[in-house]
This record gives sequence, C-alpha cells and structure tokens, in this order.
Amino acid sequence: MVKTDALLVHLKKVEAGGAILPLYVFSGDEPLLMMEAMDQLRLSAKKLGYTEREVLLQERGFDWSALLSAGQTMSLFGDKRWVDLRIPTGKPGRDGADALKQFAAQVNSQATGPEGPDTVVCIVLPRLDAKTKTSAWFSALDEVGMAVQIDSLDRSQLPQWIAGRLKRQNQEVEAGPEGMRALEFIADQVEGNLIAAHQEIQKLGLLYPAGKLTEDQVRTAILKVARYNVFELTEAMLAGDLPRLNRMLDGLKGEGEPLVLILWSVTEELRLLSKLKAASDAGESVQQLMRANRVWGNKERLYPTALRRVQPLKLRRAMQVAAGLDRQVKGLSAPDLPADPWDGLRLVGNLLR
Repeated sequence: MVKTDALLVHLKKVEAGGAILPLYVFSGDEPLLMMEAMDQLRLSAKKLGYTEREVLLQERGFDWSALLSAGQTMSLFGDKRWVDLRIPTGKPGRDGADALKQFAAQVNSQATGPEGPDTVVCIVLPRLDAKTKTSAWFSALDEVGMAVQIDSLDRSQLPQWIAGRLKRQNQEVEAGPEGMRALEFIADQVEGNLIAAHQEIQKLGLLYPAGKLTEDQVRTAILKVARYNVFELTEAMLAGDLPRLNRMLDGLKGEGEPLVLILWSVTEELRLLSKLKAASDAGESVQQLMRANRVWGNKERLYPTALRRVQPLKLRRAMQVAAGLDRQVKGLSAPDLPADPWDGLRLVGNLLR
C-alpha cells in the first residue's frame, strides 16, 4: 500500500510513456483529497484513451459478477474503458471478498499489450482498519494493482496545507506572526473541513489579486463554515483541546443539535476511556482493546494520549458529571452542576484537558 506521493511519481511515469496499471484501489475518509487524487489518475487515463466510463456501487443485493465481466468485456465503441467500483462500507462481505480475490486473479492472468490494458478498474473504499488491510481480498488486490491510502490532515498540518493551496493560485499571506494568524484563522473557521477550506481559498483568489494577503483581508473574506459534529467534538475532548471544544459546543448549540445525542456520545467516550484505563493498569493491551471496540482513525492516537494525560480522579469526576447531566436532561435535580447542561459539558472537557 502506498501514499499519495508514490501515486504522483507513478503518474509522471505514465505521462512520460510508462504503462498504466489495470487496477487501482483508493482508501481514505477525506473527500477532497480522495477526489483530487482520483481525478489526477482519471485525467492521465483519459489522455491514453480511456474515455468510456462505468460506475458500479456495491449495496445490498449487488451482483458481483458485474465486476468480473467489466474486466473482460470489450467496449462496444472500441474505446478503452474506465470502471469505478465503490464500496462505501469497506466491507464487501463473504461473497464480495471471494469475487474480489477472483477479480485479482483475473487481472493477474490477463496479458497487457504495449498500449496498456483494455480496461482500468478503480476501487474506492473508506479508510480501512488494520484487520481489513491484512485481509485476503485486500492483499490480493494490492498485489496485482496499486493500493493508495489517502491520509487525512491533522489540525496541526492545516495552516501549511492552506498556505500551499494559496501558493497554487499565486497568493500568500504576509510574513511573520500576522501571516501565521491569518492561516490559523482560516483553519479555525473551517474546523478540518477541507472542502470548505478549498472553497474559501478559491474565494480569496476571486476577491483579491495575486500577491500578498493581509490578515484583515483574510478575516473580512472568510465565512464561518465550521462543520460542527459530535464526532469531532469528542475528538477535541480526548485531545484536551478546550478552546476548540468550547467553539464546537457553541456551534452545536447554535445549530440546535439535540443535547441528548451529544451527551450520549460524550458518555460513551468516557466509558471507553475508563475501560482502557483499567486495562492499562492491569497490564493488558490497550491496542487490542481499542481494536475490539472498533477505534481507528485519529482516535487511535488520541486515546493513548488521553490515558497518559488525564488523572484517574478527574476521569472519575468527569464520569460523575456526565451521570448528573443525564439526570438533568431528564428533568431531575442535579444541584452540584451548572444550571445549563451545555456548561456541564464544558466542565467535562475541563476535567479531561
């Protein structure tokens, strides 16, 4: 499995006359980066004559023979074919796993002429857990094609990513602290939503000419487009990032997100953190327990960090506060807590920082 850089090197070789592969597999959970990487591959393929496109979507009742025949059927119009297979869950099931292994064997057995394969298949998956990456069906695909993992950006990487995107349109922020504040401002406003960041960067290109952008220009132009959601709220809580947690609570409250749903999510994270703490104290494998509880993505990194940071007494107190908030939202008395349950959630975040 390779990263985006290896894909770009491969595409340069294709552009220079190298062979395009019959199979590519993309996995990741950042829509913009996935879309851009696949667009680059499709553009290279289109230049080589792969103009006929078919899209297959794996859902309940999907006929896997459609994939096997797609790799064998010639185009009615003599054009080379591009086939997308999208597996939204990343779990093809037993029949799908067998079909994918069979498809990999089919690809491996087909001879490719100097003009490349008749059909290029691109399989699109979400971010994969470690178990799926070592599964027989995925390993078979990786062996005969190119599997590309599209990594998400950490919050710390976002300002430099924004600066790079501005540079593409011949713009840059001022040097020094003013420029860094401008980049941080954009990153704060989009809350990790790269599509929103991309749109805001494009808007800066329309509003202002090439060259340097002042902090005031950036602040004036950028809209607040934060993607407030409960999942990212709990990530901020586990990271101990209290300013971000408070921003997201304000956003969720303003958008009318049900408090019961938020409290349930926060409580589940606290319960798992407590379970992991007990396992760690007992000398058990935290990694195995995280896998058993289907923890992956950013939280694979955040949970161990939180375990090292959060004091046991504060974790127990956070659990008590969450239990009190549960009584509070049900209309029962919780005299030790703030009158507004949203402030109670801030208290939980403060205990975990």
